[in-house]
Amino acid sequence: MEIKEIQELIRFVAKSGVSEVEIDKEGFKIHIKTGAQAPTAMVMAPPMVQPQLQSAPVVIDTAPASSAPSAAPVAPVGTPVKAPMVGTFYRSAGPDKEPFVKVGDRVQKGQTICIIEAMKLFNEIEAEFSGTIVDILIENAKPVEFDQPLFVVAED
Repeated sequence: MEIKEIQELIRFVAKSGVSEVEIDKEGFKIHIKTGAQAPTAMVMAPPMVQPQLQSAPVVIDTAPASSAPSAAPVAPVGTPVKAPMVGTFYRSAGPDKEPFVKVGDRVQKGQTICIIEAMKLFNEIEAEFSGTIVDILIENAKPVEFDQPLFVVAED
């Protein structure tokens, strides 16, 4: 079963109202359980890294709530890079290593931009397109959900 199929299955389970699904097929086992929050999936096979699908540009308001009333919020414009899986987001390969990318960095298609740890496996997430990092939306070592925006990238 490929990541894309797993993602579609998660979406289907979330929309259908079913609270739990388990599939065991030819040595591949997946258990999806939904609750009050977004669905989570446990996959009992090594996950394959799936590049993010490119989506339409969005505007994300990141202005602090305490900004002056006369100041208009500054919203980065670009395309979000979303988490292809549930896991823990890491900006670098280790605590003493430099982050893969910072705001303002240019990235090339295929360049590693972060790591998501899922079930003790570290999955390198690569840029799906070239551009400039406009914003980083997740703090280092924080959990992320499937399809959660991680970065905003202004495409070339």
